[in-house]
Amino acid sequence: MDRQGANQGSGRMHHFGTLLLATALLSHGALAGGNTADSTASTRTEEARALVGRFVGQLKPQLQQAMAAGGPAHAVAVCAEVAPALMDSLSAETGWQVRRVSLQARNAERAEPDAWERAVLQQFAARQAAGTPASQLQQAAVTDGRFRYMQAQGTEGLCLACHGENLSPAVQEALDTHYPDDRATGYQLGEVRGAISLIAPAS
Repeated sequence: MDRQGANQGSGRMHHFGTLLLATALLSHGALAGGNTADSTASTRTEEARALVGRFVGQLKPQLQQAMAAGGPAHAVAVCAEVAPALMDSLSAETGWQVRRVSLQARNAERAEPDAWERAVLQQFAARQAAGTPASQLQQAAVTDGRFRYMQAQGTEGLCLACHGENLSPAVQEALDTHYPDDRATGYQLGEVRGAISLIAPAS
């Protein structure tokens, strides 16, 4: 886990603190007023959550099938092909930009976070280390005219074969083949290993 990055992010999060807190409250219906902007943000939040559910609901069964058919090394190959295709398909269908990001990216071309995503990932890592389950870590914000939403991805038991500390030679070979710049290993059960990040127009 990139614990040094999580520590370095604490100062930077001050810049985002007020906005992130306000939008987190908004996503749970805690802001009063019921004006159009609040309603739009609330709707966007629900859309984003549903889209995350669709992505995970389509990807996870395919990875489970790949694991059953050919083991973790086969799952690496399937994920390398299927996950980007799913994200591209959902983006084209819905108009949202859908991607996965991480402080320790597996796919350097697609998963490197921007400044906002990095700050949120660092916040997620700190909150998880303090005891909040990864499944409960979400963040919404409106910035630069765009609505942004992130849902943390925790390290489940299924993930450890390809993202854990002790990889088999076959898995390491598959990672070297499909992700030559891979940094997404060394995680422990429950740790935040990244997030699904979505962007749409704010209105």
